[in-house]
Amino acid sequence: MIPIYLDNAATTQVDPSVIECLQKVMSEGPANPSSLHHRGRYARYSVERATEQIGQCLGTLLDQPGGDRLIYTGSGTEANNLVIQGLSKVHHYIFSRIEHPSVLEVGKWLQKQGKSVSWIDADHNGTICLEHLDFLLSSDESPSTLVATMWANNETGVLQPIEEIATLCKAANVRLHVDATQCVGKIPLNLNEIDITSITFSAHKFHGPSGIGASWISGGQTIEPIMFGGEQQLETRPGTEPVALIAGMGQALAVACSGLDQVTKHCLTLRDQLERELLIRFPDLVVQGVGVPRLPGTTCISFVGADRQSMLMALDLEGVACSSGSACSSGSSPPSHVLTAMSRPKVEIDSALRFAVSKFSTSYEIDDVIDRISRVYSRLRR
Repeated sequence: MIPIYLDNAATTQVDPSVIECLQKVMSEGPANPSSLHHRGRYARYSVERATEQIGQCLGTLLDQPGGDRLIYTGSGTEANNLVIQGLSKVHHYIFSRIEHPSVLEVGKWLQKQGKSVSWIDADHNGTICLEHLDFLLSSDESPSTLVATMWANNETGVLQPIEEIATLCKAANVRLHVDATQCVGKIPLNLNEIDITSITFSAHKFHGPSGIGASWISGGQTIEPIMFGGEQQLETRPGTEPVALIAGMGQALAVACSGLDQVTKHCLTLRDQLERELLIRFPDLVVQGVGVPRLPGTTCISFVGADRQSMLMALDLEGVACSSGSACSSGSSPPSHVLTAMSRPKVEIDSALRFAVSKFSTSYEIDDVIDRISRVYSRLRR
């Protein structure tokens, strides 16, 4: 049985050109960008070249003194922690209830520390309620507030109204942090056209290497370190920069952005094919967020009448890799906090699985996986 990988919202296959890039940088010898000798200077050049690639893809200049900057981290989770905990002089935090655990748990931790924290509701489609955010902002009397929300949901693929959120935050004179982990490299972004304080992302979500994430910070913002022990990256994030991983991230994002239109059409076609055929066979299935804009390749389907964990394990035995929720919490498999925040019925929450295609997925695989899912669901729902 040929394995079929449909868990690309968790991590993606590394692009061949990225593997070549990693091999090239690693084969060139020792690389510490902080060293002053010629090897160190060459390593610094590799980092700066990758940073320029990333800036071009994000529509931002990263070489201006005092301007926008990029802070490299070990993951998207670390990047979110760094920004939320590190942005200076924040007295009140506003988080949405559908955030990734790397944001949600920081909010809960801040609350336990006695910080002022508010939570934005979501509607039944998985979209943040702008009216509730507006209410929270209009009743906010804090001298400094940070709103933290995601651009695309990691479980449902639902795209959030970031432009409208940014407009509300600007009008209230508060800062906005956006977890863009699921959408960088998947949808067009131009950070010069929207008022955002910071975004975070991770290379392994767009066919880059694992172990490298980044925080983009708009000019004029101060970030305090949350780790100590080195002066790298303007004393914001200590530790020797992983030159090969940074170069791999730059290459991966450049490849993703250069073929974005074609990949978007490809993934959208496959996602729609999967949803359409399954709904023809099983009309009782529920596609979450189907009525609002979503990422082109991600779908969350509730197999009503079956248990999500049983479905997940049975599909794994059928050679299908998918997910029952966030990859950061699926090991313990608690009920989805996202679907719970959306006020979905319990039967939908208990039966929801996430599938995500990529540019490497094929129509043949989708035809095959539809048959495999149908066999498993027909058996388990009885």
